[in-house]
Order: sequence, then structure tokens, then C-alpha cells
Amino acid sequence: ISLTRAIITVRAVKWRMEGDIGYVRVSGFTEPMEDGIIKAFQSLRAEYGRDPKGIVLDLRNNPGGLLDQSVILRDAFLEEGEIVSVRGRHTHSSSSFTAEPGDLANGMPIVLLINGGSASASEIVASALKYHKRAIIMGRQSFGKGSVQSIMALPIDGALKLTTALYYGPDGKTLQAHGVAPDIILEVENAEKEPAVKGRKEADNPKALAAQSGEIKGKQSKIFISMCDEIGERKDKELGCAISYLNAISPAKFLAEHAIN
Repeated sequence: ISLTRAIITVRAVKWRMEGDIGYVRVSGFTEPMEDGIIKAFQSLRAEYGRDPKGIVLDLRNNPGGLLDQSVILRDAFLEEGEIVSVRGRHTHSSSSFTAEPGDLANGMPIVLLINGGSASASEIVASALKYHKRAIIMGRQSFGKGSVQSIMALPIDGALKLTTALYYGPDGKTLQAHGVAPDIILEVENAEKEPAVKGRKEADNPKALAAQSGEIKGKQSKIFISMCDEIGERKDKELGCAISYLNAISPAKFLAEHAIN
């Protein structure tokens, strides 16, 4: 086998049309986000000829990344209001971020997909869009990574990583060990055919910071994933659920047809 050394660039933002619904996948926040998300919406509009009927924003298994890049993504859909605050032990070490006018989606309905692999910056995005009622959150409870780490170089060699602050959503609740609760939970009906995704959460890690006053879940609905269509080569039924929701005559009708009693 011949191997060629090369720099492999992985796009953080990918997109495509699924019928009349735009699909935008954000896999991480490790590169400039603004150009990618703007290009995604320009391309979707160009392909469809006008604004899509709705948008599925996919943050499943997105482990997070740079805070400022996640702020850009959230601000892209919000006209105003607080996005997130970072609070340390002392008041002088706290800061907050607020949205600036301008909705890249022009008010299009948004379904945001999350799961247990959605952590840190992706949870901040979900929390902000949920609180401001800009998106319906669908999927499973997120990871719960709500702490901020700072790395301090040591004089001789090595470095020391310290937890110095916590992320708080616009509702004033910390994400640490709680994560973000979906508005619509996607349940597995037949575990043998569609095994549930199980993994460790932030709270399972040794000596993890305990949960504080976490997010209030509010009213949640549950639907079986098996009731939704398979989308794409990966036969993605969770994406099928999101698309079905956006294509429904109304949210109430969708839940009446799909919700678990």
C-alpha cells in the first residue's frame, strides 16, 4: 500500500437539499464558521430557486470547539437577546454574548437535531435557539459539557489545565451535567433492529463537576424513530423525523400522528 503524506481538510459545514427542505450539517466548531454557514444558505437558495420550506440543522455528534465560532452560528438565526454567558468564580471574570440583528434563514422554521454526542459549543447553540423559540430541538438529551477549561503553561515544561468557568444558557441555567433536553424525544421502538445510542455523559466522568440549577425541561413529546422515513444513503430515520415535522401541515398534526401516548 502506498501512502501519500498530505494535509486533509474536513469541511465543518456541509449542506444539501432534501426535497423542499434544506439540510445543514455542522460537525464541529474548529474553523471559521461564518463563511461556511453563509455559503450553505446561498447554495441552498440557488439550488431551490427560493427560500426552502424549512431547515434541518444537524448538530448530532458535534463535540463542540471554539466558543466564538458557536456564537456566530447562533447569532446567524437570532435577531436579539442573550446567547450565552460565561461565569467564573469572580464577577470580573464573567462575560456574556448577545445576538445582533439579522436572521440568515429569513424566519424559516428550523428543526435542530442533537444526541448524546452533542457537547459544549453545540449545546450552547441548541440552548439559545430553544430558549428564544427559534428552533424545535429534536433527538436525545445532549452530553452536558458546560465547563470552561484554561491552559496555563508551566515555567519549565508542560502545562496545567484548570476548569475556570461554566457556560450558562439565556435562561440563566448552567448546562453542566444537564445538557439540553429536546422538545421532541426520538425513541427507539425495537432495540434489536434499531439499537439505541448509549454512551457516557459528562456526569459519568470521574470527579466531574456536579449538576447545579440545570435546564428546566418543560413539556416534551416522544415519537418512535421507526415511524419516520429513511433519508439518504445512510437511511437516516432521525433526519426523516425532522423533515416530516417540517413538511407537516402543523406541529399539532404531526404530533397527533406520531407522538407516543
